[in-house]
Amino acid sequence: MTPTATYRLQLQPEFPFSAAAEAVPYLASLGVSHLHLSPVLEAVPGSSHGYDVVDHTRVRAELGGEEGLRALSRTARAHGLGLVLDIVPNHMAVPVPARLNRPLWEVLREGPHSSHADWFDIDWEAGGGQVMLPVLAARIGEELDKLRVDGDVLRYAEHEFPLREGTAKLPLPELLDAQWYRLAWWRLARTELNYRRFFTISDLIGVRVEDPEVFRATHAKILELLRDGVAEGLRIDHPDGLADPETYLRRLSEETGGRWTVVEKILSGPERLPAGWPVAGTTGYDALRRIDGLFTDPEGLAGLVARFRDFAAPAGDRGGYWEATARRAAYRVVTHELAAEVGFLTRTAARICAADPALRDHAPWALRTAVRELLVRVPVYRPYASPDNPTADTDAAVLSEEAARRARDAFPVPEEAGAVDVVRDLALGRRGTGPDHTAFCARFAQTSSALRAKSLEDTAFYRYTPLVSAAEVGGEPGHPTVTPEEFHTFCSHLARDWPATGTVLSTHDTKRSADVRARIAVLSECPDRWGEFLARVTEEAARLDGGRAPDPHLAWVAWQTAVGFGSPDRDRLVAALLKAVREAALHTSWTEADPVYERAVAAFVEAGPAGRPSDSVARFARELDPYVRANVLGATLLQLTMPGVPDLYQGSEREFLALVDPDNRRPVRFPGPLPERLDLCDEKPALTATALRLRRRHPELFGESATYGPLTVHGPAADHCVAFCRSGEVVTAVTRLSLRLAEAGGWRDTVLELPPGRWTDLLTPDREFEGDATALAGLFADRPVALLRRV
Repeated sequence: MTPTATYRLQLQPEFPFSAAAEAVPYLASLGVSHLHLSPVLEAVPGSSHGYDVVDHTRVRAELGGEEGLRALSRTARAHGLGLVLDIVPNHMAVPVPARLNRPLWEVLREGPHSSHADWFDIDWEAGGGQVMLPVLAARIGEELDKLRVDGDVLRYAEHEFPLREGTAKLPLPELLDAQWYRLAWWRLARTELNYRRFFTISDLIGVRVEDPEVFRATHAKILELLRDGVAEGLRIDHPDGLADPETYLRRLSEETGGRWTVVEKILSGPERLPAGWPVAGTTGYDALRRIDGLFTDPEGLAGLVARFRDFAAPAGDRGGYWEATARRAAYRVVTHELAAEVGFLTRTAARICAADPALRDHAPWALRTAVRELLVRVPVYRPYASPDNPTADTDAAVLSEEAARRARDAFPVPEEAGAVDVVRDLALGRRGTGPDHTAFCARFAQTSSALRAKSLEDTAFYRYTPLVSAAEVGGEPGHPTVTPEEFHTFCSHLARDWPATGTVLSTHDTKRSADVRARIAVLSECPDRWGEFLARVTEEAARLDGGRAPDPHLAWVAWQTAVGFGSPDRDRLVAALLKAVREAALHTSWTEADPVYERAVAAFVEAGPAGRPSDSVARFARELDPYVRANVLGATLLQLTMPGVPDLYQGSEREFLALVDPDNRRPVRFPGPLPERLDLCDEKPALTATALRLRRRHPELFGESATYGPLTVHGPAADHCVAFCRSGEVVTAVTRLSLRLAEAGGWRDTVLELPPGRWTDLLTPDREFEGDATALAGLFADRPVALLRRV
């Protein structure tokens, strides 16, 4: 069953299945058709997200176990709701203690001969027959006295590791050498790690779900829950981490009988979801980017960028210019955080070359350079080529000849640049079908996705910050604006090719909730006003103890965040901004922390954005409120009525102000069921419930056979209205760039061409309109959006 709308709940020990069940009457009254649950399988104890799975065979006990999940399902069904489950096929946790992950525990005890050895991508040869575990606080020599043998277990602090049979009585140095694993200083993970991980997180180990036996073992419980009717659909976490996403998704679709499934796939620029994937679509970051882009002013953005460069004065490749910043961040990540992954690719390419006389004499350093230079030039998350399938044209474009030419420029000797062609062919699956060829092709793609995520979303997005609302998951900070025409083209494409895809505005991974971004986006319409405010609060804060920012870039980001967040919550602002400076890695980072700088950041935030100048922030924010209102209501209505299945994040049907995780994953409180007739004074929840209930009552108007038609707007302010008709029966019209609109004199003689007939505004039921030219000044007299239904 295709949902009409889903509602995402972040399950955690503080919000278990029983708490979700208590919220069901309210969520049913809101108008959604399905609850979208974060991962439900057994995870690391205390996990607030559940993506660190340790056991695929059990439903998480901390949430209430399988009976708790089945009880939630029964409660949901009694109120007309289904469940959608979020599953994690790419990785499992390396937990503390390790015995919590039984397959991994067996591998650590029995080595490559374990029945579970095929579960994980471990390069035993690179580790000298051992899998490296980077868990020690210091070098092994400094930690020896903290290791102790307890029966058949080796203990270190809270860690436990199994001992290889027959080694428990050995002297400690010999015992350590005799194991199938090597305990090592945590800092060695960057260069020495010999198992595939999730991005750069060493306590999440990659799972070889491409192996049919591993697939069956890791999906049996989920498939059982689907067969039993406990759940009806799936969200697939990070499919780009898989060796062969399409084959995995085909196998999954066959096993589920084609249940509604969306994938957390981030599409870059004009990139399209691979047409052969048997899924309903993405989780919706592509829709988020288009909606946000509509409310970002291209004219004002240019002025904001100029002010940013003047105020923060960043170097061109450290925040001054987007393309240069993104490229520098990619080089940093590929040479530092992903050095171990590049090492695997280099070793694999070297073996392939050594075994083929036609490819010999490519030096390892040249192959390593070629791998790095090509990886940083992949313009999307990954290619999908494999040696078993012909290279798709899209993959050849991803690793284009132009990219190869630029990669060759890194070689001073042209003859040595031939390594680029070898690596490119291997990455495109063109050099053979042997085990090493297959491994290289898959790992190049997997590393590419990790590099893009870490270098862009987790580095460059925190460095290039003229408008921080544009630096969102799936976004393009260098080109964040979207015209109405581009939006309509995107929606028409969805209606034709992916009508049941997901759409989102806020998620557990967004760096700022939609309402925070809506407020910040208004700054693109008033760069001069923002500049005056920034100068005023900078001077005001400088008079306070600790109120001088340690650097102007941090100050710019902090004041924009404060404006977007609204309330001066010291702890939440400090935590988010400390994360921002660590991710940016310009003055401090997660692995090379500068405590003095970080204390200065905290002191500045406490004294400035979260201190006395917060009164100035509040006054400035109040000045923007009318325009923020237009952005919030406009974005909400677009998401709820455009093609696709809208996914609402917990609490976002009301005003939802949240910063980056873990702030956005906090449990929320739910009220009782909503009345049938809603108080429109509380505009956002009323608009949300009205649109959701319309979708639930008339799924044919928005579903897979529904139509989408842009509506024409005429007049001097035509560019400030986005309007479309769904299936000839429902019209959505919203206001965009409302501050600019007000400065230009309002709607004046601008009209919307409504389809023929009589229309009533569901948000103000006593108002009706006749088809044909309708004055927008009248249509938007009460609020900046309208939802019309044919009478």
